[in-house]
Amino acid sequence: MSRIILNETSYHGAGSIKEIVGEVKNRGLSKALVCTDPDLIKFGVAKKVLDVLDGAGLPYEVFSDIKANPTIENVQNGVEAYKKSGADYLIAIGGGSSMDTCKAIGIIIANPEFADVRSLEGVAPTKNPSVPIIAIPTTAGTAAEVTINYVITDVEKKRKFVCVDVHDIPVVAIIDSDMMSTMPKGLTAATGMDALTHAIEGYITKGAWEMTDMFHLKAIELIAKSLRGAVANTPEGREGMALGQYIAGMGFSNVGLGIVHSMAHSLGAVYDTPHGVANAILLPTVMEYNAPATGEKYRDIAKAMGVEGTEKMTQEEYRRAAVDAVKQLSADVGIPADLKDIAKEEDIQFLAESAMADACRPGNPKDPTLEDIIALYKALL
Repeated sequence: MSRIILNETSYHGAGSIKEIVGEVKNRGLSKALVCTDPDLIKFGVAKKVLDVLDGAGLPYEVFSDIKANPTIENVQNGVEAYKKSGADYLIAIGGGSSMDTCKAIGIIIANPEFADVRSLEGVAPTKNPSVPIIAIPTTAGTAAEVTINYVITDVEKKRKFVCVDVHDIPVVAIIDSDMMSTMPKGLTAATGMDALTHAIEGYITKGAWEMTDMFHLKAIELIAKSLRGAVANTPEGREGMALGQYIAGMGFSNVGLGIVHSMAHSLGAVYDTPHGVANAILLPTVMEYNAPATGEKYRDIAKAMGVEGTEKMTQEEYRRAAVDAVKQLSADVGIPADLKDIAKEEDIQFLAESAMADACRPGNPKDPTLEDIIALYKALL
């Protein structure tokens, strides 16, 4: 048996943030707590949505105590802000950080017994759906607006924990490429490679099946075609990435990921490394490691990445071609090729232990040992 869980409603295309008004009114919602991060306020990105709310006379309060790798404390402060505000729904504006914080707030408001936040780790036995969330991504990457996952950082224990909960999915997602047009090049590249990692890991994960394969292959194709353009800020590139990352989310949210994510979560928790950068650096090396457990899937990946002549290639050739195409895209958008400036040799044991304990590890097509993970980190130093 397999299942698919997606948003109730999603809007796509430039200018679609105006649809928020009809959704709020049709659902009989009265006041929003808007979750966003300080940079999006500073650079006027959040204002695009707030102007729509103001124009329609829809009341809201803003909560922006959200870090790039959101913490337990950020979530707890958000829960307090929600209670004080008298809000009855949430709007998340931002990348994975704002959305993950928002999901945790919405879940705790509806399921107060999880107020410690830590108890939400893994597949949490929550009973009630989150308060309604309208999610508006400003990055083309995490696809948190369509997934049942969120990730919180435990600062005290220097670890990130993954929460998987069918109750946390936003009821409405608005994927408006205009909201992404002010993203700086580096962030566009990193979040885009995060989306590619979702698509590739989702395609080769143990839980993959026909329905999710369809999403993942299309996502790989769109991202390979659009990411360079998005980094150069072309409208077509932005539009293609906005759609590609969402489609990847439709897939991986339902079948899980693999050890690229497990290893990236450790780097994010210890060094605050941006999640997309960590994924992009790890992806080709982990793809090489996983290749023996992927059957003919790398032929499909290479083809979706735009490699010519894949049908005539040997297994070794198409596997190499898939990895090389990913490396090339990563280099073209300016991602570092290794972890030299990020990770320290003396932390590798701890990083590897955290990665082994991560919720994404069991989905990896090849079952890694602790030694395997240590070797993979070391290969990138």
